[in-house]
Amino acid sequence: MATVNFLYRSTKEKANLHVRLLYRFNENDFVFGANTKFETTKYYWSKEHKQRKFKKTSDVVESNKIQDIKAKQNEVDTELNKIESYILNAFNTVNPDEVNKEWLQNQIDHYYNPPLEAEPLPKGLLKYFDYFIECKKNEITNGTLKKYNVTKHLLQRYEKDNKTVTQIIDVNEKFKLDFEKYCLKNNYAPNTISKDLRTLKTVCNHAKYNGIKTSHQLDTIKTPNYKTEKIYLTFDELQKIENVDKRKLNDNYDNAKDWLIISCYTGQRISDFMRFTKDMIRYEKNKEGVLKPFIEFTQVKTDKIMTVALHPKVIELLNKRNGNFPKVISDPKYNLFIKQVCRIAKIDQKIKGSKLNDLNKEDETEKKTKNKDEVKQYRKELGIFPKWELITSHVGRRSFATNFYGKIPTTYLMNVTGHSTEVMFLNYIGKSNKDLAMELTNYF
Repeated sequence: MATVNFLYRSTKEKANLHVRLLYRFNENDFVFGANTKFETTKYYWSKEHKQRKFKKTSDVVESNKIQDIKAKQNEVDTELNKIESYILNAFNTVNPDEVNKEWLQNQIDHYYNPPLEAEPLPKGLLKYFDYFIECKKNEITNGTLKKYNVTKHLLQRYEKDNKTVTQIIDVNEKFKLDFEKYCLKNNYAPNTISKDLRTLKTVCNHAKYNGIKTSHQLDTIKTPNYKTEKIYLTFDELQKIENVDKRKLNDNYDNAKDWLIISCYTGQRISDFMRFTKDMIRYEKNKEGVLKPFIEFTQVKTDKIMTVALHPKVIELLNKRNGNFPKVISDPKYNLFIKQVCRIAKIDQKIKGSKLNDLNKEDETEKKTKNKDEVKQYRKELGIFPKWELITSHVGRRSFATNFYGKIPTTYLMNVTGHSTEVMFLNYIGKSNKDLAMELTNYF
């Protein structure tokens, strides 16, 4: 059993009391001390605090003095009893092995400055989503953060339109069906729905890790990837783009055309190739002693340090520009310009695919939403379109991987694209088991 006592250990006339915790554990006696913030005088503590018997007196002055001492004793006892109770209650919640001088001082400090209780985590999915983003903001790229916010805004619209508030524990098979039904009604593509559901599952699993109860069906919610058309530019189509009469292109289109060709021969995302500068290029000798150009950079999405050999087509374009890369342009403008470049190059074969439509637009000429704070919404429209309408900034990366597959060892291609497994790479370029089996017949 533990006991607590208080001591006046200072030589000064006024000082804070010292507290001692005494207890016996495993047949050993322990004594630890710490300083309180309760201040008193040396005279009171040594002469008056323990005095409990007073002589009866009819002297008014002496009687008042006795009453003052009793009042002081009551005040001191009340405060010291509170400190004692706090320490003993804390002691009873821990293993005596954990107790030491630092532990006792911490209890005194907590008595005077109680640690703030952590605010309970929200159990609503939308509110927890904000907490999830706050936790992850220093661990993820801006691109991932944008994707999380897109899913969060979709959930906001889902709840608003359905006049409901989704709790984390409500994310089950029924929620999945309702969410899919809502998204399909609003023309979301199946793969987009699966992607958003995967994000919501990630948020729920984060909540589960933090002790919030989730549905027993959470882990069984399926979010399949649906096969889509893999849009890429063949070598013949790239040649048509290169051969476009420059007189048919304005400066913006000509600049975008060069970036498009560079992307198709370097296999990088727009977040990476649009940052290329000539300072990133270095030359090294190969086995034959011939100097070969390389570009070194760090991928934005993966944070991988990349070294990519530059294709002669890229060097040809750089020579055209005195060793410089084309002028940097924004992602939206690049996407608009390369569509027009491909249209002029007559990349107009009708193919199946999907393209984004801006749902905020009332007509083709409107370029801004009425409300600046309005969230721009896009939907993918499935159908048969001229190929140039389906061209986006990602076409360069997929064109590189698809065009050089079978011509360059897959391991080398993966080193350029950054795919970590061959399965991921083959899925990226749309190669099925049947395709691989057919290619194998070339060796029989």
